[in-house]
Amino acid sequence: MRINKQQFKKPSVVFSLGMLGILLVSLALRFWELQRFNDLVFDEVYYAKFANNYLTNTPFFNAHPPLSQYIIAIGIWIGKHLPFGKTAFNSKAGSVLSPWDYRWMNALIGSFIPLVVGALAYQLVRRRTYAFLAALFIACDGLFLVESRYALNNIYLVLFGILGQLFILKSAEAEGKKRWWWLVLAGVGFGASAAIKWNGLWFLFGTYLILLCAWAVRFIQGRKGDEAASREVNTDLIPAESPVQKLTELSFVQIWLSLAVIPIVVYSISWIPHLLMNPTPNFWEMQREILTYHQRIKSGPDVHPYCSAWYGWPLMLRPIVYFYKTANNNAEPDPVLPSLPPGASQAIFDVHAMGNPFLWWLSTLALVLVVGILVHRIWVWVETRKVAAVESIEQKPILFPPTAEMWLVLYLIVNWAANLLPWVKVTRCIFLYHYMGCSVFAALALAWWTDRWLHSPQKRLRGMGITIIFLVVGAFIFWMPIYLGLPLSQIEWKIRMWLPSWV
Repeated sequence: MRINKQQFKKPSVVFSLGMLGILLVSLALRFWELQRFNDLVFDEVYYAKFANNYLTNTPFFNAHPPLSQYIIAIGIWIGKHLPFGKTAFNSKAGSVLSPWDYRWMNALIGSFIPLVVGALAYQLVRRRTYAFLAALFIACDGLFLVESRYALNNIYLVLFGILGQLFILKSAEAEGKKRWWWLVLAGVGFGASAAIKWNGLWFLFGTYLILLCAWAVRFIQGRKGDEAASREVNTDLIPAESPVQKLTELSFVQIWLSLAVIPIVVYSISWIPHLLMNPTPNFWEMQREILTYHQRIKSGPDVHPYCSAWYGWPLMLRPIVYFYKTANNNAEPDPVLPSLPPGASQAIFDVHAMGNPFLWWLSTLALVLVVGILVHRIWVWVETRKVAAVESIEQKPILFPPTAEMWLVLYLIVNWAANLLPWVKVTRCIFLYHYMGCSVFAALALAWWTDRWLHSPQKRLRGMGITIIFLVVGAFIFWMPIYLGLPLSQIEWKIRMWLPSWV
């Protein structure tokens, strides 16, 4: 009996240590020389300033909801009282601050996003290896690393949106008071995501769509033959029952509360501090002002050199240069830049807001394969029923989709599409970071394939799984200098610019 307990606990210990390792590496990379570049980098010119305006009681207009600026403001207030991280100062945010002051909160919260994504993966299929791979892949994404090292707002949008979906899935498996607590937390997560930016609503939109899909499948499976067959279905990798399937167990009141009432309340409450400081325009006028502001923004290189089309995001055709400066040892020292490496006469300091190329390209391929699986399953299901109807024979029906494997496939496709397709009709200048929500579900698709292959009895497939892990981790290390803004020679910089559109 003791041996069995040890065997049972060993995978859990290894998994916990693996997730802890991901967290520690994420923390180290995000906090390493966080004060590097004593300046306001990219949209820090807005969010760091706006956050400081709340602390100095300075009126201002913001084209986005205020929640992320509150969080950064809290970070600034705490940071000013911390005895470390004060190697440089500037007054570009409106007060004399260290870059550490307005960046450390993002670094801390951004470090936990891989664990939250891992928790979502585990909630979906209850497989530790899948959860670990999902967390590892997000931890190896360059765009999440860059966004976490500066006072920007996109990591909060993704974090709250993923938490909302995680909590709604947990509520479907809970009962009694626990279910209500998860429902409340889900509503808070969705409302908070929208209170960062309006496109945070795409996570809520995806939840509505997957709920509709779950009810549609429940209707299809309502016949006795389907129900009997569904009890016989099982897979080697994934249990037959999925929390996505259990969403239909939520009552109308529970859905209405968690997916409508609480998000609206949380979004509305988030405006109170801003409106106390800026009473005009009022709440409703402010919503109209935000809408018209974004409608007035046009697109194209004249508006911003790094505007990008939504259909190019999955292939990462146009990343964003957040910071770029060239330094040489013959010029006057630049107070914004760190010192040149010993022996270097010239160096390029570049921060590219781009994903891990191999992770994004392989994730896009994984999504295509996932869509293929779902389409094939639907086709087989329809054709089997046609044959059975024409030949008037009794045949065990092929269900769509009876297994948790198919529920996972459906969940990933629906949420990826829900976070991407609303951008099709947007005419204003949009950027690669708007794909961050989609990239989570794409990475989950790649982690699913990798997990399947690692557990395959075929040596060739196991080799493919191992190769994908090495490619993702290796690419992350290779492009890390342009995520962290490390000094590079001209040649070192050029060998990392694989596509002309990346420059």
